[in-house]
Amino acid sequence: MKHAKKATSRTRAVTGGAIVAALALGGFGAYSASATGENTAAAPAAEAAEADAKNTTRSTHLTIEAATKAAQATLDAAEKENQRVSVAVVDRNGNTVVTLRGDGAGPQSYESAEKKAYTAVSWNAPTSVLAGRLAQAPNLKDIPGTLFLAGGAPVTAKGAPIAGIGVAGAPSGDLDEKFARAGVAALGK
Repeated sequence: MKHAKKATSRTRAVTGGAIVAALALGGFGAYSASATGENTAAAPAAEAAEADAKNTTRSTHLTIEAATKAAQATLDAAEKENQRVSVAVVDRNGNTVVTLRGDGAGPQSYESAEKKAYTAVSWNAPTSVLAGRLAQAPNLKDIPGTLFLAGGAPVTAKGAPIAGIGVAGAPSGDLDEKFARAGVAALGK
C-alpha cells in the first residue's frame, strides 16, 4: 500500500508541475501579445470605399423577359417547320439566361445549344462563320465551352455583343441558325 501512495504523490507532483508550467507559458503569451501592441480584441471593420467612375464600366444585358421572348420566338420558328430543337440564350458573359427544350428534342441538343450560344457571343459572329475559321485556326475548337457548328447567332446592341442564341436539334446547322436568327429578329420588334 505504501507503494501506491508514493505513485499517487509522484503523480500529483508531476501533474502539479505541468499545471504550473502551463499557467506560466499562458501568462508569458498574454504578456508578449500586449508587449507588441497587438490588440487581441476584435479588429476594426474595414472601411468601405467607393470605386472612382474611371475605374468602372457598364455593360448591357438582356432582361429575362427579352431573353424568354427571343427563346420562345426561336422555338416557335422551329416548330412551324416541324423541327424538334433546344434553344439557349446566354448573356454577354456566357451565362445561361434561358433554355427551352422543345418537345421531342434530342438529349444532346440542350448542351449543344448552350455551347453554340456561348460561341456566338464570345466572338460576336454567327457560328457558321466561325466554323469556317477552323481551317486557319484549328485550335479554336479546343477552347472549353465552345462548339463551332452552325446554329448560334449573336445579339448586339450598338454594335457590341450582349447575348447569344444557340439552337441545336434540327437536321442541319443551317436550319438551327435560321431559327436562332428568328429569335434575334424578335428582339427588334
